[in-house]
Amino acid sequence: MDMFQTEFPFELPKGYLDASGILHKTGTMRLATAADEIVPLKDPRVQQNPSYLTIILLARVITRLGSLPAIDTRTIEHLFTADLAFLQDMYQRINNEQASVLKIICPHCGEAVETSWPFLGEE
Repeated sequence: MDMFQTEFPFELPKGYLDASGILHKTGTMRLATAADEIVPLKDPRVQQNPSYLTIILLARVITRLGSLPAIDTRTIEHLFTADLAFLQDMYQRINNEQASVLKIICPHCGEAVETSWPFLGEE
């Protein structure tokens, strides 16, 4: 029986530098729920600036980042832009299964296989 994966590990390209100077690079992101995408739409920050939706979404679905005790919007706001782009891409890929599965047909035997490609920074 296949396990349904709901959490996905990651390693940030740059890392989050906290107020103490500690660099946090590894973390975990969970699949988004309907509430994760709907509730932030009522937030005044999103109503004033729709781009802020990304910040709130990531703060809701990132379950671990290094040794930080919690992740909130302030944490996401202070990420380097390369890390924010990485996390946005990862969010899209894990929540849109079709985007993360690649169908490949062998040019020699014609057999079709499905595979997923790695997240940025992975091999």
